[in-house]
Amino acid sequence: METLTELLAFWQAQASKLLQQTLQHIGLTAASLLLGAAVGIPLGIWLTRRPRWAPLVLGFTGVLQTVPSIALLGFLIPVLGIGPGPAIFALFLYSLLPIVRNTLTGIQGVSPAVVEAARGLGFTDGQLLRRVQLPLALPVLFAGLRTATVINVGVATLAAYIAAGGLGEFIFGGIALNNPAMILAGAIPAAALALVLDAALAGLQRLSGRRLVRVGAAALLVLPLLAGLYWLPRAGSRLLAGFSPEFVGRADGLPGLRTTYRLKPASVVLAPALVYEAARHGDVDLIDGYSTDGRIKAYHLRVLRDDRRAFPPYYAAPVIRPQVLAAHPELEPVLAKLAGQISDSVMTELNYRVDYLHQEPRAVALAFLRQRGLWRAPQPVRGATITLGSKIFAEQYILVEMYAALIRGYTSLDVSTKTGLGGTSICFEALRTGAIDMYPEYTGTGLLVLLQPSAATLDSLAGDPQAVYAYVQQGFRRRYGLQWLAPLGFNNTYALLMRRRQAAALGIASISDLGRYLSQ
Repeated sequence: METLTELLAFWQAQASKLLQQTLQHIGLTAASLLLGAAVGIPLGIWLTRRPRWAPLVLGFTGVLQTVPSIALLGFLIPVLGIGPGPAIFALFLYSLLPIVRNTLTGIQGVSPAVVEAARGLGFTDGQLLRRVQLPLALPVLFAGLRTATVINVGVATLAAYIAAGGLGEFIFGGIALNNPAMILAGAIPAAALALVLDAALAGLQRLSGRRLVRVGAAALLVLPLLAGLYWLPRAGSRLLAGFSPEFVGRADGLPGLRTTYRLKPASVVLAPALVYEAARHGDVDLIDGYSTDGRIKAYHLRVLRDDRRAFPPYYAAPVIRPQVLAAHPELEPVLAKLAGQISDSVMTELNYRVDYLHQEPRAVALAFLRQRGLWRAPQPVRGATITLGSKIFAEQYILVEMYAALIRGYTSLDVSTKTGLGGTSICFEALRTGAIDMYPEYTGTGLLVLLQPSAATLDSLAGDPQAVYAYVQQGFRRRYGLQWLAPLGFNNTYALLMRRRQAAALGIASISDLGRYLSQ
């Protein structure tokens, strides 16, 4: 009941944003379906005349369906940039299989006796197709279009990750912020939209041939144009920012910048894994990132100085279930071997090796442990299994590999890893439910995303690293029954980043400089 109340309040507060995202979602789906029909139906018809090509074409479109959506979008960014273009093209590729296959199956399913009768009446191949085969195949063909529509409505939520908008903005923002009401605010309209569009296509199927062509063409052309109004770039914007969903919603992210710096750049939403690529290729001018990210060095980016201290400290430390430490007391001194061992510059270098030099996180982790004299050969396994988790970026992978190597080398415990678990809420819930035993977290994330203290409490902490760590450690123990161990030494705080050459040309070295530039 509480979630329902929050959901209704959220919809009321975000009514204009919900309308905008719904229109964008319709536009993405309609445009991709139009392309899919324009290519898939003729291709299916052609395959009825060239059946030996059918296994190859259907196999290729089937392979396209197996490519993970976010991976396909990531591949398209260097070619098509960000925005609706790559999203529509990706959805078009996903729509091909059901449209091509159902067109082929529908026409091939027409009774040979009917075909022969039509030929006996003197029908040409074109007349046979238009007057006999397509009308009789229409139910099967429309089933393919309806399947493609439902698929594309679901996949289109990922378009929010590449600044194409849509209802995915609420969904992924809610996941990042551990906000169920926000997730439902996008998921429920997306599900309803799939049902509405499916019903609309079912209604079109019942129209006569001429009316079907006119109504269908008008709908598929008008809807993308209507939604496209919301993709037009904001007029007069001096710089375009690309921010991750978590940064947009977190109090210490964009809202904090607006409060501290009065900063309101024109911005789009991007997947955390894609913001650096968008900055590198010049699709956006300003991004959020993390101060120890290796891509800062690799992509020649500048960290804008946080001269008014809007971003709180984000010292990394392992969070673990106390039951695990109680059952295996030998574990805590082993994990403590990394305490204070990693500085900001060291972590940046380690991330650089993985993010840019494409070295394996395990190899980078083991090399670091050997350099510090901490590595030992794995001992024979004679105990239980410790499950380590991580979020979905290189730094977390490296840290998990370090802990895994230490546990194997200094204890007889076995280790399993569950890496790439997504955002904060996913890792945290996995730890609470016992799906994992430990994962690396950051004090600022624990404070602002998970504990969410009052403004008065935040003011009293004043961004002091020791005070924040003590508050988070005590809060997690009392509220969640989880334990923070000693910090590793580096502070991977939020940062605003620009391409180094552009920042130098504009004279922007700090966030205050950025604010002055935008206000000109």
